[in-house]
Amino acid sequence: MPFQALQIELSGPVATIWMNHPDLHNAFDEILIAELTAACIALDEDQDVRVVILAGRGKSFSAGADLNWMKRAANNGLDDNLNDARALAGMLRTLAEMKKPTIARVQGAALGGGTGLTAACDIAVASSKAFFATSEVKFGIIPSAISPYVLRAIGARQAYRYFQSAERIDAARARELGLVHEVVEPEQLDAKVQEIVDALIQGGPLAQAAAKELIRAVDNQPINHTLVEDTAHRIAHLRATPEARDGIAAFLDKRSPAWIGE
Repeated sequence: MPFQALQIELSGPVATIWMNHPDLHNAFDEILIAELTAACIALDEDQDVRVVILAGRGKSFSAGADLNWMKRAANNGLDDNLNDARALAGMLRTLAEMKKPTIARVQGAALGGGTGLTAACDIAVASSKAFFATSEVKFGIIPSAISPYVLRAIGARQAYRYFQSAERIDAARARELGLVHEVVEPEQLDAKVQEIVDALIQGGPLAQAAAKELIRAVDNQPINHTLVEDTAHRIAHLRATPEARDGIAAFLDKRSPAWIGE
């Protein structure tokens, strides 16, 4: 499908979504939000795509909300602002709930919504030049739409500090906080992303989707009979699938499973 704010790059089983407004530091507006939502839905339904990478053209990953869009929103009524907020929240949820593994490739600034995109992806790899901030309070607003994903990554205790202080978080600190998994020098960024892609391709696609569902079901839940029974049902169900049967047989036969191919 044609896009104004995005480019989709396909390389075998890997799709890269490039936010493609480098002159605006890939800042959000209604067009980018709508297109990113549509791209995530389309790629999640594409059976040939195994891994999705989210990246930004130019110096910045994403500088958050476009100031002109914010200015327009400030002059709108409550209903229009609510619709805009729902669209942004819906886009982040669509990204976060993709069945396929997602990787944020963060080469530069990831501010406000850019921090949210980073946290909404399953895995985040950052250049040592990258930096982050939940900067919304500087504009008299709050990091509301991104909060479920940033809180999931860094926890409430750290959020109390950064949601209120809007301090810049460098890449090393972001790794300490749990916002990103890996930090590498800029020239090593693509190699590190590829290393993780190569590992992800080895896993069964249905199993990876089920693993994501498992995390959502188990996280922050009390360990009781209900939870233990749920986990037993999940593994029992998967063991009976053709994917699992082939995966186990492939291991015993010392061959590649069907999802890897030749």
